[in-house]
Amino acid sequence: MKRFEIITEADARLLEVGSTVELAPRGHVTPLAADTLRDRRITVSRADGREIVAGAPPADVRRVAVGSDHTGVALRRAIVTHLRAQGRAVDESGAQGSEPVDYPDVAAVVALAVARGEADGGIVIDGAGLGSCMAANKIAGIRAAMCITPTLARYAREHNGANVLTLGATLLSTDAALAIVDTWLATPMTEPRYIRRLARIHRLETGGSAT
Repeated sequence: MKRFEIITEADARLLEVGSTVELAPRGHVTPLAADTLRDRRITVSRADGREIVAGAPPADVRRVAVGSDHTGVALRRAIVTHLRAQGRAVDESGAQGSEPVDYPDVAAVVALAVARGEADGGIVIDGAGLGSCMAANKIAGIRAAMCITPTLARYAREHNGANVLTLGATLLSTDAALAIVDTWLATPMTEPRYIRRLARIHRLETGGSAT
């Protein structure tokens, strides 16, 4: 793990997206570097045991990766149209008709786009949303949540920093799904205690202990 006494914006731009670095106990992160670290979802762990997490999802989601298997084509197209009407850029992938496709493959495409910083957030749709959630969460740096209500979408984002939303096409009407999507996109993760917990998730993801 790289260790810094000070992290500048130039340093932050050279770090790998989704990586973790160590800051000396009296080290400093410049304001511009903090913005870049957040955008690149980089976690900064202090040598004195305190943590700064820059891995919170962007509050302003401008580019969204959206994919579905064959069961979610109609809902995916409705969501894509809705997002583009809001002025968001959308990268669409997945099935084009009723011919079956495997949901893990679609979930991987969306999750990788988010993990690589090519999209600010991702939405994956299958029959129930559960399989895509499981598959997306196998990609390092992804925190996928399957939501069936706007309340769950708000909690997934505000408390847990979900950067991928999964939906079940057989469980939701189009209007219900759009309400969930709008809530998820509009909810920022700003509370420091919630953001700090992302470091615990990252430790688990990389084979360590949460504490």
